[in-house]
Amino acid sequence: MADVRVISNSTVKTANHRASGGRIELNPWDLRALPLGYTQMGLLFSKPKEPMRENETGNTLIHHLKTSLSHTLDHFPLLAGRLATTQHEDDTVSFFVDCNNSGALFGHAAADGVTISDVIKPVYVPPIVHSFFALNGLRGYEGIANPLLGIQITDLADGIFIGCTINHVVADGTSLWHFFNTWSEISKGSIQLSKPPVFQRWFPDGMDIPIRIPQSCVNFKQSNEDFIPPPVQDRVFHFSKETVAKLKAKANAQIGTDKISSLQALLSHIWRCVIRNRRVDPNQETSYRLVVGGRQRLQELPDNFFGNSLMPVIVTMKAKELMEQGIGNPAWQMNRKIAAMTEETFKNTLESWPASPSFTILNNRNTLFTASSPRFIMYGNDFGWGKPIAIRGGSSSKFDGMLRLLSGAKEGSIDLEACLSPQTLEAMANDQEFMDTITV
Repeated sequence: MADVRVISNSTVKTANHRASGGRIELNPWDLRALPLGYTQMGLLFSKPKEPMRENETGNTLIHHLKTSLSHTLDHFPLLAGRLATTQHEDDTVSFFVDCNNSGALFGHAAADGVTISDVIKPVYVPPIVHSFFALNGLRGYEGIANPLLGIQITDLADGIFIGCTINHVVADGTSLWHFFNTWSEISKGSIQLSKPPVFQRWFPDGMDIPIRIPQSCVNFKQSNEDFIPPPVQDRVFHFSKETVAKLKAKANAQIGTDKISSLQALLSHIWRCVIRNRRVDPNQETSYRLVVGGRQRLQELPDNFFGNSLMPVIVTMKAKELMEQGIGNPAWQMNRKIAAMTEETFKNTLESWPASPSFTILNNRNTLFTASSPRFIMYGNDFGWGKPIAIRGGSSSKFDGMLRLLSGAKEGSIDLEACLSPQTLEAMANDQEFMDTITV
């Protein structure tokens, strides 16, 4: 398959320069993401039916997307800024976002001869998709010298891919899709935003701001040098609305409850399948790491808050227990752990963090991790020539066990973008119990 050819790279700043300026202090939810890779999600579209004409500004579609991005940054000025630090005399450092309008990266590229079918038809996601994104390989702390937002528009033979890369320190998955949704609204001509963002972070009363972190805790580059990830592949599995409903009913029936959600039942089903096909020792403990959002739990956070508001939840079971007890028990364990994440839990964790800073590291061989959510508006992003036909993630934060949940193209369906070892994916493809739940 052909390589991606870079046509141009440029910097896009806010259209209204008065929208920039000031600084945003970061709270522990943001700071925990300093060692994480940027978040990458992209939308695949058919080409506009109207031919793309050339004018004095070049490709009119590219010009339109660049202009609409600039207007969108008026509402998201922190994405045109940079991370910044202050070194303190007590050998500590504090981080903040400098809304200095240094700009976002905007790239235009072409995958010559590559078609939509080349992207979505293969069993495994072709590696070229990872080249549809900007700012590959960067981690959160590198946002000091690099843009916090990178957009790449890649021309295919019969399609367009819009790849979005955002520094996780300033935005979680909810916020990434909030930005994507707003940009598509503005691109399509909306003047009134459906969900104006709010950037003000919440800090507990009495917490010193800015938060000072011991210098010894933030030597992230050195701590990452020795880790060499094993080879992985990506595959997208489709679960229909009907299949998800059956899994939910089965999980609830096994426990004798009606509290297990569709997602909890589906994740339990996936967890059991992955561990079964990894051929894990029956006495080996395995874990599933979920993230729980705080917007619905903290009254101080509005629904349109733009930033990070996530807490990890880890469910651990021995492999034999996972296999012997059906999908109901793992799903119920997830349900109970999530239910225990109250407003008080979120606030206590936030309050205690500065005394003992900890950071999110994702590379545990025996842990599965779920990112993203099928509840995000993904297929509703219409930039003016129709809705996307597929969603794909980039290479950032990919490791053996990263499972990304996406909304399916059909209402109520769910897609799983599974990043696993080639051996595990091959075994899953031959696992009839699992494949009977997949829609081709």
